[in-house]
Amino acid sequence: MIEENNINLPDIKIIDPKLPVNEQEENRLETYVKALYQKRQRKGLTQRGAQELLNSRRYYAPMMVEMGDADAVISGLSKRYPEVLKPTIEIIGAREGVSKIASMHILTTKTGPLFLADTTVNHHLSAEDVAGIAELVAHRVKAFNIEPKIAFLTYSNFGSVPDGESAKLMRDATKILHKRHPDWIADGEMQAHLALNKEDLAQLYPFSKLAGERANVLIFPNLSSANIAYNLLNTAANMETIGPVLLGLKKPVHVLQLRASVRQIVDMVGIAAIDAQRV
Repeated sequence: MIEENNINLPDIKIIDPKLPVNEQEENRLETYVKALYQKRQRKGLTQRGAQELLNSRRYYAPMMVEMGDADAVISGLSKRYPEVLKPTIEIIGAREGVSKIASMHILTTKTGPLFLADTTVNHHLSAEDVAGIAELVAHRVKAFNIEPKIAFLTYSNFGSVPDGESAKLMRDATKILHKRHPDWIADGEMQAHLALNKEDLAQLYPFSKLAGERANVLIFPNLSSANIAYNLLNTAANMETIGPVLLGLKKPVHVLQLRASVRQIVDMVGIAAIDAQRV
């Protein structure tokens, strides 16, 4: 499904959900309407409402993936992020065992990639949520054949500000992750500069599981700090970014940032293709 009408793609089938051109497409749309209504009928959706929603590419595309007629979705180029994310959650949903889906951005640096989360999805997080997001990122990083080294970031270092809300959140999330995965290289709470400076971390906090290591996974205490961080690094430091990569969904769907570049679109298509092979 494409946004522009002036692109010449002679061998690519283009489907307009508003205008089914043959009986096969009409039957497919009818099947989708029934399936969406079945999913959402106890969430206030009527059958007519399902029909109206599926006239939109935002709903039709993830339904194609849900019904096995497509392998992945890349969307969001001309729509606001929440408008595209909502249909994805309603239709595809989270994998079993995942309480909250999340997203990460990948920043390319001279010393290797940095994985930042959660950059675009969740506003209010518990310590359990933060630990779960760290697990989602770690599993994705391992799929890239990279060992995750996880830092839980805030303004405090290992209890230096014991009563701060954000510090306590990240401290508790660290404890949860340590209990679940005692062999993982992960620690917190800590300030961002220490996570990226292995010499200072080893000198000041030699007990840390990250001592002598440079973190490559940065977990933030809230959406605001994560989103600010990746946008600042992308713009001020002129770093290449890939993302947001959605984590924890049953099937591969990725939502682009508004007005993403051609390079960013191509990168996300590559990630979606890898995801489709792993499902």
